[in-house]
Amino acid sequence: MLRTALRNVLAHKARLMMTALAVLLGVAFVAGTLIFSDTVGEALKRASTKNLAGVAVSVQALPDPDAPLTDKDGKRTTALDGKLADKVRALPGVQSLRRNVNGQATLAGPDGMPIGNDWQNIGTNFQPDKDGHDPRYPLLKGRGPAAANEIALDEATAKAAGHKLGDTVRFATDGPVLTKKLVGIVSTDDPQVTAGGSLALFDTATAQKLYLHPGQFDELVVAAEPGTDQQALTAKVLKVLPKERAAATSGDELAAEQARRVAEQNKALSSTLLVFAGIALFVGVFIIANTFTMLISQRSREIALLRAVGASRRQVVRSVLAEAGLLGLISSVVGFALGAGIAVSLRAVLNANGAGFPDGPVIVSPTAVLSSLAVGVVVTVLAAWLPSRKAAKIAPVEALSTVEAPPALRSLVIRNVLGAIITGLGVAVMFYVSTLKSSDDLPIAMAGSMLTLTGVIILAPLLSRPLVSLAGVVTTRLFGIGGKLAKQNALRNPRRTAATASALMIGLTLITGMTVVGNSAQEAMDKMTANGLKADYKVQNTNFTDLDAGPSKKVADLPGVEAMAPLRSVGFQADGRYTDLTGTDLAAVGKVLQLDFTSGAPARGADEIAISRTAAKERGWHTGQTVDARFDDKKTAKLKITGIYEDNQELTSAFGSTSLVDPHMTQVKNDKLLVKARGGASEELEKQIRHTLGESPLLKVQDHADLRKENAGKIETLLYIVYGLLGMAVIIAVVGVVNTLAMSVFERTREIGMLRAIGLARAGIKEMVRLESVVISLFGAVLGIGVGVFLSWAAGNLVSQGLPTYELLLPWGRLALFLLIALVVGVLAALWPARRAARLNMLEAIGAQ
Repeated sequence: MLRTALRNVLAHKARLMMTALAVLLGVAFVAGTLIFSDTVGEALKRASTKNLAGVAVSVQALPDPDAPLTDKDGKRTTALDGKLADKVRALPGVQSLRRNVNGQATLAGPDGMPIGNDWQNIGTNFQPDKDGHDPRYPLLKGRGPAAANEIALDEATAKAAGHKLGDTVRFATDGPVLTKKLVGIVSTDDPQVTAGGSLALFDTATAQKLYLHPGQFDELVVAAEPGTDQQALTAKVLKVLPKERAAATSGDELAAEQARRVAEQNKALSSTLLVFAGIALFVGVFIIANTFTMLISQRSREIALLRAVGASRRQVVRSVLAEAGLLGLISSVVGFALGAGIAVSLRAVLNANGAGFPDGPVIVSPTAVLSSLAVGVVVTVLAAWLPSRKAAKIAPVEALSTVEAPPALRSLVIRNVLGAIITGLGVAVMFYVSTLKSSDDLPIAMAGSMLTLTGVIILAPLLSRPLVSLAGVVTTRLFGIGGKLAKQNALRNPRRTAATASALMIGLTLITGMTVVGNSAQEAMDKMTANGLKADYKVQNTNFTDLDAGPSKKVADLPGVEAMAPLRSVGFQADGRYTDLTGTDLAAVGKVLQLDFTSGAPARGADEIAISRTAAKERGWHTGQTVDARFDDKKTAKLKITGIYEDNQELTSAFGSTSLVDPHMTQVKNDKLLVKARGGASEELEKQIRHTLGESPLLKVQDHADLRKENAGKIETLLYIVYGLLGMAVIIAVVGVVNTLAMSVFERTREIGMLRAIGLARAGIKEMVRLESVVISLFGAVLGIGVGVFLSWAAGNLVSQGLPTYELLLPWGRLALFLLIALVVGVLAALWPARRAARLNMLEAIGAQ
């Protein structure tokens, strides 16, 4: 029977090619994901290990629990000073000690905009040895910074900013723009920098002036003498550190922690890609099962003959499964090779878009190889199991038949009842989900979606009759006999039609659901931006550092500015709840924000506040109530609630005057500025605002269009990524349509010959096959779009919790595009089968067995 299976594979190479392609693509997705994950993970581990080379103990400064994070000058204070550093250096086993000052420095690019990723733009101190070299940052050109007006950059940062030695570098740490002369270019293996960040180096005194106080450090890095035990040395270091102000970690523990973080970062991306790979393979199951069902129908006399000469039912099952296993193995091997190429390409594409994955060899682990091959073989064998059972039921007496009769169709009653039950349960769950509003209920929505989709797949043969018949009415009227024959062919075997269409339906269900939710979320964000914000500009720093209050005041005096409201915040405790409080210009805030009060009025006095509707409901507060507030600086005050307003995304839970907030701030700075222009937004006014605030590369001046792009652009990008990933499932579905049509043409060889004999031209045969393909594709598209819209409607409330303005909006243009794509898929998928059918020799076709 094994030889029989091998012979069948070789005898039906063309028929099995499309099935092999479906398995191949699914396995390629799985293999590519696993290889990509292993490759990037290993590269990040190596980069982290190299970055930690020579680190025996790391001493990190901890914030003082009884003091604010920064003082009135905006500087941090740490317990790591020169005296403590000398104590650690004097410990037995310590070979050397680095004294690090760490902060952020964002450089301006050639266009004045920031370069690098916000939280990976590192600023630190260059620590030269007696020869003027810092082993942590090897010099490539020039020298290290040695004075207050000097700076060094890593090679990639200097290239991105367009700088060479001697240039003036413009950068910012927490506000105004600063300038220094570029004296050196270094190399670095710091993963934060190589992953898309930037590096700026200063002499130690300058770094302390920028980020800390003179003589203080953020970290002490200990290098141990050869043979020293890291854990023992760490214990010695801990003894000399001030409690609760510093922590010591061994180099081994740091490496393990970084390895854990790398694994977590890769896990999220890998899991996402594997989900899409699973979808692709799930779609492939329909194609495999369809193919083997058709092959077995075509080989029924051959199988009956095997049974007649002594083959048992079990042997027949084994033969079919062996055939499937061999097909799956061959497809998986080719798919794995393709997956390796996908992994390499994926890293290159992501790096080109700023991912910044470090270089490293491609890692092909035994786990990736075995998993990919096992997935391909197991999926193929499982998909062929039901057809193999059907093959085993073929009676030996069928070998005696001289007529090639079409196989009898089984009743769909049991399948329809089961499908109705599962679909009804899924729909009931989704109606329940439509009443939920917390994102914590997402697992329930996913379970309901799976039940609904599974039920519709089971019911697809039943649903195919009315939908295909309806489409047939159109094709018959437009194309005459060709359209009528196409309808009858599609209805001839509802199971086959349903299985072929279901593959396309799954992909379009997911794409439609994501599109509807994404489009509705985009519109909700646009509405929030338009409805809540009257201002023409929102001004803030890219890294969320504060804006100096002095220059901010000057913005209000610019020509063309109608109103400017600064927003700065503190917090207070009252009635056992913490509340964020925004301080603003009470006279101007109504001009820059849309404030809709449900009761009362805005605050006017220094001891008055207005509170958002959500915060009032959560705390049980009401207009006219006085609350006892204890601020972050431990000071207390009695605050009167003058009104309750609808939530506004630009305000916190409450707002009052700047005179209420300022006394409780360590340093009076603004979170953002809201600017209303007299004649609307203009390029000239934007330039004036930037100039007034110091032309800092941190500065972000956004009008309504910028805000919409920033808010909705992330969703748009996510949608395009999903389209790309789900596109694999759609491609596999197209392969399924081609496969089904090709095998259907083979199955109907004699029938096509008779049609040619009674006068149907070759063009009519092509038209018949094309229309059959179009009808099947449109059936899958209508089901997919319908189910996708229903699921997105039911799950919409889960999104509305984070977006109060969310409401379901159908993107009719895109839905029409999906239908058009299905139409094109149907036409393209029929090209080869239609051509093959039209080229059949009439007499040979009539005499075919």
